[in-house]
Amino acid sequence: MSDKERDNRNQDNLEAHPDGVAKSTHLDSMYENWFLDYASYVILERAVPDIRDGLKPVHRRILHAMKEMDDGRFNKVANIIGQTMKYHPHGDASIGDALVQLGQKELLVETQGNWGNTFTGDSAAAPRYIEARLSKFALEVVFNPKTTDWQLSYDGRNKEPVSLPVKFPLLLAQGVEGIAVGLASKVLPHNFIELIDASVAYLKNKPFEIYPDFAGGGLADFSRYNDGKRGGKVRVRAKITKQDKKTLLISDIPYGTNTSNLIDSIVAANDKGKIKIRQIEDNTSDKVEILIHLPNNVSPDQTIDALYAFTNCEVSISPNACVIENNKPRFIGVTEILKDSTDQTIALLKKELEIQKYELEEQWHFSSLEKIFIEQRIYRDIEEAETYESIIDVIDKGLQPFKKFLKRDVTRDDIIRLMEIRIKRISKYDSFKADEIIKSIEDDIADVAYKLEHLTDYAIEYFKRIKKKFGKGRERRTEIRNFENINASQVAVANVKLYVNRDEGFVGTSMRKDEFVTECSDIDDIIVFRRNGTYVITRVSEKSFVGKDIIHVDVFKRNDDRTIYNVVYLDGKSRVSYIKRFAVTGVQRDKEYDLSMGTPGTKVLYFSANPNGEAEIVKVRLRPKPRLRRLTFEASFSEYQIKGKQARGNTLSKHMVSSVKKKEDGISTLGAMNIWFDETVRRLNIDENGKYLGAFKGNDRLLGIMENGEYLNYGFDLTTHFDEDMVHLEKFNPDKIWTAIYFEGESGYYYVKRFALAETDKRISLITEHPDSRLVYLSGNQNPKARLIFDKEKGPKNRDDELIELNDFIAIKGYKAKGKRLSSYAVDDIKLIEPEEPEAEQQQEDLSESKDVQAEDNEKPDSQLDTKDNGLNQRTLFD
Repeated sequence: MSDKERDNRNQDNLEAHPDGVAKSTHLDSMYENWFLDYASYVILERAVPDIRDGLKPVHRRILHAMKEMDDGRFNKVANIIGQTMKYHPHGDASIGDALVQLGQKELLVETQGNWGNTFTGDSAAAPRYIEARLSKFALEVVFNPKTTDWQLSYDGRNKEPVSLPVKFPLLLAQGVEGIAVGLASKVLPHNFIELIDASVAYLKNKPFEIYPDFAGGGLADFSRYNDGKRGGKVRVRAKITKQDKKTLLISDIPYGTNTSNLIDSIVAANDKGKIKIRQIEDNTSDKVEILIHLPNNVSPDQTIDALYAFTNCEVSISPNACVIENNKPRFIGVTEILKDSTDQTIALLKKELEIQKYELEEQWHFSSLEKIFIEQRIYRDIEEAETYESIIDVIDKGLQPFKKFLKRDVTRDDIIRLMEIRIKRISKYDSFKADEIIKSIEDDIADVAYKLEHLTDYAIEYFKRIKKKFGKGRERRTEIRNFENINASQVAVANVKLYVNRDEGFVGTSMRKDEFVTECSDIDDIIVFRRNGTYVITRVSEKSFVGKDIIHVDVFKRNDDRTIYNVVYLDGKSRVSYIKRFAVTGVQRDKEYDLSMGTPGTKVLYFSANPNGEAEIVKVRLRPKPRLRRLTFEASFSEYQIKGKQARGNTLSKHMVSSVKKKEDGISTLGAMNIWFDETVRRLNIDENGKYLGAFKGNDRLLGIMENGEYLNYGFDLTTHFDEDMVHLEKFNPDKIWTAIYFEGESGYYYVKRFALAETDKRISLITEHPDSRLVYLSGNQNPKARLIFDKEKGPKNRDDELIELNDFIAIKGYKAKGKRLSSYAVDDIKLIEPEEPEAEQQQEDLSESKDVQAEDNEKPDSQLDTKDNGLNQRTLFD
């Protein structure tokens, strides 16, 4: 601005304010008003969906534009964007991105061309190359101009819907995510079929629960979902299975991730040393397939846990359901959203029926008028009328005797419509056909009236109809699970080496010139024992001072009650030597503890760490002393009980001990480990959660039975991952005799065989390889019987059921044998009858005994794997 222009403006201000003081505006009030307007606009018009139709404005305008263009054929996305710009004032890029999002959800929009890949993260092709049209579901459920409220578009040239009359919980089916000013909305997608079932349950006043379902599948823990409200949390995991000992397969990925960033996170974890992998292959196309190849001597089970702990194979999602209701944002749970949507569906269905009833009544009214007008030859009376008004009066007078039979008054418009009837129609009028049409209309009116009287039942049938019509292929993809918490330090691979300088009291990973201790992870804790009887637990670091005279250092495993420390120490005050055994399960990090009584001058004379509770024999030498004849003796740690870490211990000798040395290695004094299987999280545990499997030690194995009739042996490590199709798990007994009844697909007959299982690390089938073969029963009962119920239509009609003692029917053979045919007649059904076994009644007593005395070789007997116990009854699973 020039000086002259500035002077002129100042002069104008002075003229406007003769007192010489220009009017001022406070910036804070301007900011407050303008910012509030902007925030309200973003919340209402951009980021947050409306509860009525579950759509953001851009999605609503896209669907409205596509409906205007709809002729059943695909339209170029570029044309759809151009049509939508008549209603949406924010440019083509935002419209194009929103349309791609709609298309990738595969519900409202049918697509053609390269629309990208949500699995790999690849973007869609340019709008000029791809096409779209409304789906049949959208045309049936989303649109109805008769029940739509309209408003002017942003420039006033066109009309657009205030909200679309959606008769379905669309917001929950599609999900939505948006960030506005001061708030955000995140509604997770739910399953199409489950939403319909929940709406039906709500209409029937039955309880219901709904949980998210993701297009990428995977596993999800909804225990803290909190109905989708703020503060909730959903944990989603990739589906990882073991192809073999050196290969892992990722077949589903977590919601919100793609294969690219998932692989990047795995590579990053490998580079940081959290996991060890040899190679990654990404074979994803229409299905996710990521192969992870492991190096030798790397546990696949530990690697799976490490992938969940350190990579995007597990992600945490925080839902935050926020919607627009009555032009205000409202935080609401998904249950309330479903109820509101269902209530709105009923209201829309009622409105449609009322409109339909009105239209039918109008149709009946005019059909009746037409019948009267033609049959009573009222049209002849207008021949003498000279003016337009006189014609209307004549017709109205002619209809007067019949008005009492009509359902409403005759209006001027009705008479005008009668005047417009052509002579040709009058001459060919069929009175009998007209009566049929009127009767049909009356039946339709009665049907609509019945639906209005039974509106809830009509709504239930409506939901069932769209479920049957559009529900195929929309089954749940995400498996609902309860996840165990993975301790990162337990699954992290050893990516650093630990060193110690015992004299100076330093430990760390950078002290390569000092004594090597062990390999560990950089997030591990270590436990350090000193000569004076103190110990401390601290985090692994490059170099840290932990105290001089170190006698033992190792990786510390919290809650490890099987690592037992055997100690002989000299009390500094009484000069008495004590012997003790103890475990350190949990302590506070960087806090100093005493294994002795903590008196000054205490000294550890002997120390050993035993990972499985071994109890060695030591030779004790006493200091010579007058009248002391015996200077050496042996002591076995097995004679002393394991006590708490703060216990004083037992007196070894009141005389001065010169030295204590190991004489002989001992054996473990700990009993076998009691293990349970928690079906909810499909993991082993020692916390008594789930089904008790037995007491395990040494080379004991587990036996897993698969849904398809295969079996596999597992180890009993608590980190073991089990196959998804495993339906039964128990302690493996190689001497146990099994009885299997199966349908042999090639011959079409039922077979039975008895066998013992051999230990294997590969899945082995117990039935023939024919695709129609299926396992019917598998029993570990030692005296099973089978009742055969014969097919009366295909076999002898009078043939009675047959009871077969299977032990006498067939001898024990190998598990690979085909077996013996049960009958040459057509069998309709088979019932397996099993007498109760005495061992099963002893199960609780065996468990109690195992807890008390840590008994070895304790087995839990197993009976038939039936539907009540584990779902292996194939009549239920495979028919």
